[in-house]
Amino acid sequence: MRLSYPADVKIIQVPCTGRVDILHLLNAIKDGADGVYVAGCLEGECHYLEGNLKARKKVEYVKKTLIELGIEPERVEMYNLSSAQGARFAEIAREVVGIIRGLGPTPVKSDTAA
Repeated sequence: MRLSYPADVKIIQVPCTGRVDILHLLNAIKDGADGVYVAGCLEGECHYLEGNLKARKKVEYVKKTLIELGIEPERVEMYNLSSAQGARFAEIAREVVGIIRGLGPTPVKSDTAA
């Protein structure tokens, strides 16, 4: 089955969401991404034991940072799903794109994003 999700979504694969750094999330916004979401393993099912829990904490930290900067925290989110939930992944992608479109373009302008 070929999954269909919006062309606006750029997928960056990492071995574990625990490898996603706070700076990756913030730099994505700074570099012009209107929103970012992290899709990790189901809680309690991380191959690396706690990677998805660490990622969730990082996402929550970034959301708090965005609030402090006057930027909508909904621009960054984390979802937990299994690798067998491809249809759910595509559904989440559509949901996130809808939320971000509702928020409008990122208020952050980078020198590199032109």
